[in-house]
Amino acid sequence: MRTLIQAFRTKELRNKILFTFGIIIIYRIGSFIPTPGVDYKAVQECVSASSNEDFVGLVNLFSGGALLQLSIFALGIMPYITASIVIQLLRVVIPRFEALHKEGQSGEAKLTEYTRYLTIGLAILQSTTILVTARSGALFNYSCSSSVIPDGSVLNLAIMVIIMTGATGLIMWMAELITDKGIGQGMSVLIFLSICSGFLPQLWQIGTSSSWLKFAIVVVVLIVITIFVVFVEQSQRRIPVQYTRRMIGRKMYGGTSTYIPLKINMSGVIPPIFASSILAIPTLIAQFGNSKQSWVTWINNNLANTTSVWYIILYSVMIVFFTFFYTSITFNPDDTADDMKQYGGFIPGIRAGKATSKYLSYVMNRLNTVGAVYLLFVALIPTVLIMALSLSSKLPFGGTTILIIAGVGLDTLRQAAAKVEQFQYNGFLTD
Repeated sequence: MRTLIQAFRTKELRNKILFTFGIIIIYRIGSFIPTPGVDYKAVQECVSASSNEDFVGLVNLFSGGALLQLSIFALGIMPYITASIVIQLLRVVIPRFEALHKEGQSGEAKLTEYTRYLTIGLAILQSTTILVTARSGALFNYSCSSSVIPDGSVLNLAIMVIIMTGATGLIMWMAELITDKGIGQGMSVLIFLSICSGFLPQLWQIGTSSSWLKFAIVVVVLIVITIFVVFVEQSQRRIPVQYTRRMIGRKMYGGTSTYIPLKINMSGVIPPIFASSILAIPTLIAQFGNSKQSWVTWINNNLANTTSVWYIILYSVMIVFFTFFYTSITFNPDDTADDMKQYGGFIPGIRAGKATSKYLSYVMNRLNTVGAVYLLFVALIPTVLIMALSLSSKLPFGGTTILIIAGVGLDTLRQAAAKVEQFQYNGFLTD
């Protein structure tokens, strides 16, 4: 609160905050504007009659409820998130991408350009899929008989795809504006607002539809888990690094001590998102099959049900796998050890070069083990609450939600505090 008050007292920061709020208001307004060609009344009937807990529910969460509303911002920022993750994964198999990553700012700019192109391509693909599934009823789990798209002609669907794709490009541009001229990382801020937009109404619905005792239990658990997530996300394993003194020309450089900060959860929220997305694919395929077939029945009973034993086992295994896999992509011990050796750095008690790389790998494996257990604990909290309190399978928060809210909130506050100190320091110099 003190940081926020100090920020509003500074003109430059106040303008940045107000600019961010302006972009957020535009984003939220766009989430309620229906795409031309959609029967808005039929959509409202279908939304109230359906309950999506699969990949559609996950995408709807990140779009702030705009997906099931079939608004112009129905895709939200999911195409950009998917494109960013795909570009990072392609660094493993495409040497050109890895070389661009090592080039610094110019290389990252080129990778960002590729991410934008891929975002538009994914937006075209996803908008087409959404419109086809909405017209067939699969988007609403076949629980609605109303036709949400009365005109199913190719021309009308093509216009709707163009509008949704263009809106995705607009969202991407607004997120970059927040990053450049506002407060916080643009995409993260929009994700944060999308999730929080439907949080309180769904939380209140637990008390009105179930019981206020269960509502109180859920609120207490939510607060405790949020505090726990904030504590873990701020925790670091600091590896000390010593740099030797070197004579360059007539000047002596080096001789300083620093450290490598390694987070317990290096992979962030990626493992739960990947695990949920992959497990939702069979459920989406089963929606187009005959409900009387044995394989469709098995998928509906085991993979579509988040409290089933098979779902919990597969979900847990995938979270552990992606925790190690994604961390291996984002942090390379060999590159870190080579950079330290090049600039005369070493870890006390560890030889430079290969021995340093082995030591960093050893530390990362231990941290990943703890991080995987931490992600499992947070991700399975909703399932435990559903089974313990006999709630409906729709909770206002999940492991992914808590991680995003805590992570984005902490990052935005850190950036705001850093900018407050920066402007106060600049003011001190100019006085």
